[in-house]
Amino acid sequence: SIHIVALGNEGDSFHQDSRPSGLIRTYLGRSPLVSGDESSLLLSATSTVARPVFTEYQASAFGNVKLVVHDCPVWDIFDSDWYSSRNLIGGADIIVIKYNVNDKFSFHEVKDNYIPVIKRALNSVPVIIAAVGTRQNEELPCTCPLCTSDRGSCVSTTEGIQLAKELGATYLELHSLDDFYIGKYFGGVLEYFMIQALNQKTSEKMKKRKMSNSFHGIRPPQLEQPEKMPVLKAEASHYNSDLHNLLFCCQCVDVVFYNPDLKEVVEAHKIVLCAVSHVFMLLFNVKSPADIQDSSIIRTAQDLFAINREAVCPGASQDSPGNPPLRVIVKDALFCSCLSDILRFIYSGAFQWEELEEDIRKKLKDSGDVSNVIEKVKCILKTPGKINCLRNCKTYQARKPLWFYNTSLKFFLNKPMLADVVFEIQGTTVPAHRAILVARCEVMAAMFNGNYMEAKSVLIPVYGVSKETFLSFLEYLYTDSCCPAGIFQAMCLLICAEMYQVSRLQHICELFIITQLQSMPSRELASMNLDIVDLLKKAKFHHSDCLSTWLLHFIATNYLIFSQKPEFQDLSVEERSFVEKHRWPSNLYLKQLAEYRKYIHSRKCRCLVM
Repeated sequence: SIHIVALGNEGDSFHQDSRPSGLIRTYLGRSPLVSGDESSLLLSATSTVARPVFTEYQASAFGNVKLVVHDCPVWDIFDSDWYSSRNLIGGADIIVIKYNVNDKFSFHEVKDNYIPVIKRALNSVPVIIAAVGTRQNEELPCTCPLCTSDRGSCVSTTEGIQLAKELGATYLELHSLDDFYIGKYFGGVLEYFMIQALNQKTSEKMKKRKMSNSFHGIRPPQLEQPEKMPVLKAEASHYNSDLHNLLFCCQCVDVVFYNPDLKEVVEAHKIVLCAVSHVFMLLFNVKSPADIQDSSIIRTAQDLFAINREAVCPGASQDSPGNPPLRVIVKDALFCSCLSDILRFIYSGAFQWEELEEDIRKKLKDSGDVSNVIEKVKCILKTPGKINCLRNCKTYQARKPLWFYNTSLKFFLNKPMLADVVFEIQGTTVPAHRAILVARCEVMAAMFNGNYMEAKSVLIPVYGVSKETFLSFLEYLYTDSCCPAGIFQAMCLLICAEMYQVSRLQHICELFIITQLQSMPSRELASMNLDIVDLLKKAKFHHSDCLSTWLLHFIATNYLIFSQKPEFQDLSVEERSFVEKHRWPSNLYLKQLAEYRKYIHSRKCRCLVM
């Protein structure tokens, strides 16, 4: 149990009423860690007068810890009943001294007359001083220790801190009794001291037990620690390099840029360009000028690019199945001469500005031309309706160290915009983009570029996975992240990742499953419907060696739980042998424990450990 003594009146002496609510009662009624309804919270009072000497509250904290609070709103108890007040303070685990910041007369009376008495009665007990209320002679409450603007009829912050120093207490200012100040501020400090008190009592209790055990002829067996679980190392992301290599592999190209003389300059992919720039969204009709509503972006698109819808230009690629690549003419000759470097910069994540500027300087000797091209790149990357935030390239480079298509590409996930392939799953269709699939998945790269039916087909059936699982798989390819709904969904996604040979996604699913299982308490493990042995067999079947090894150790470590489940009998002979060898607690410990219990029973004395 925890005993808290609260001293003082936090109400305004000029606006007091008969309401029982206050700092302590408000905390007990609102804290999620304290249980007890309104009728059971208030137990008794030592006096029947309108203002009792103290009020006693009882509740449960942290589930099963008894919490007893004595709230003493008046200090008369120290004058009328010194013996009771001394016992009250002496038996306290935590003391709370509260006062109203607008009642300076009462504060000084308490400080001069009662605080010295409390100091003599204290015995290494944590003290919290709570200054409640907003000072009436200033607009904003000042919490600066050096501020003297609250002198006068209010108790200043400096005076409160000085009092806290005298008592070695924690000082808090609570401007109101709302959820923030009560629950997070005052409640957080009070619950910290409650935990400290529980830890101290547990430590003292364990010392007493050890001293009691020393009088017995036989000691209880020592339970060894379970074996350390295998450590899984996450695979590093290669999202940046995947999309950067897409520019040079010349696969799934759907746009070709030409100089003003209609000579091919470089090939690219609409989906990547639109993910980073609203200029390209406007150029490729993904968005209309009405959607963007930014004249600078519209002007940039019109000044730099033009769509050529005439006959195929000289040197145009004819390898792309279906519709031929869109032909875009770059009107600005200087910008066009640096376009390959600019696209490499965009495909690398659009944050390496210093490298881009260095590459452009190698081609354009004039510094004015370099600045002009850099400004055009900034205009291309501009966000509609906002002032260009890319003016300071070095600051932007430090703030955006990672590839940011992972959020922009999600805009095109399961959307028909720019889609050039459709997957048919469980009677429904899911649009996608070949360029992203080829860049992120080697199996799909071979499927779309080899001598397979899928290379020339737009509608591709998918078997063996659900639509939800396949959408989660595509989400990882587009964004380099995923968030399974649970262990079952993570295992389905792991199977899909193994089907398409995406090893990093397999590792992510493995880590998710392990994290979920590790966070489960023993009671939940015993009652859950998840078949852990079936999970182990699936992990082995789909070549998830790290997960299968970890699951075997997990079953062995929680032997007493899983050995009682019917699926435990489905373990193979080899798996059963491993589990029995590494089980925790071991057979030796259980045997020693049985002998100790038998000895204690024969001595007809109460076991102080079990």
